[in-house]
Amino acid sequence: MFDPTVYDNIKVVLEGEIYDLDLSGIVNILDRQDLVNLAIMTRKYIIRFGLMESTKDKFAEIHLFSEDLSKEIMELKDGITPGCDIIIKFIIQVTEPIVECKMIEDRLNRIWDYRPKILQVLSYEYKEEKNEHSIFNNEISLNFGRKIDEDNISDIHNLVNYTLRSLKVLNDI
Repeated sequence: MFDPTVYDNIKVVLEGEIYDLDLSGIVNILDRQDLVNLAIMTRKYIIRFGLMESTKDKFAEIHLFSEDLSKEIMELKDGITPGCDIIIKFIIQVTEPIVECKMIEDRLNRIWDYRPKILQVLSYEYKEEKNEHSIFNNEISLNFGRKIDEDNISDIHNLVNYTLRSLKVLNDI
């Protein structure tokens, strides 16, 4: 038997919240990954989901990762409290980035009360023929800039609800 890590405990709660939405028919889980880097003892969990009524080109990803895993397992007391980072990403397509990116930032800031740092990265597939109606892939990242631990587990429910609200707003853009 082993003692679960901070990462394990938060992952179970996060995964349960998303799967409850999937079972309720609100979202559709598109992918999940649970990655372990044995060389440096880090873990990363990514769960991707979209709204049930949405197309597959608009979805959210929640990234949970821990870089303190080896210190926690070995119970090293170096002044660092073990914890995890969470980054939320939304992947959508836009056709008018100057207008839509500003609108996206404004709406997300209202939902999240201006707390996470919002980063939007645009990309598009280059085609040799001129295409004036390009579709840009917009990867929107919300970075909270702090670690969470078991004391923040009750916040996971709200985090998932805000992610769902954000996905609904982005689905309408």
